[in-house]
Amino acid sequence: MSERVTRRLAIRGRVQGVFYRESMRLEAQRLGVTGWVQNRRDGSVAAVLQGPPEAVEALVAWARRGPPDAEVAGVEITAASGDFLGFVKRPTE
Repeated sequence: MSERVTRRLAIRGRVQGVFYRESMRLEAQRLGVTGWVQNRRDGSVAAVLQGPPEAVEALVAWARRGPPDAEVAGVEITAASGDFLGFVKRPTE
């Protein structure tokens, strides 16, 4: 089995109401990354990314920019665990 990494992201800035979650889902699908993304009540977006290191890094780089209308102020990255079959949008938490 090939190497894979799992990372949790906390994305801050103007990242809700700008198509961030769906854009991330589509980019994850393109890159072959699994996990999830969700809006948080504090206005941030949380995500867990899992896949080959280079694909996860590419999605992290995308997360720092986001979709065109987003204004990403920062991305905090921590290690995570779990096993994910696809990439889904979760309800706000």
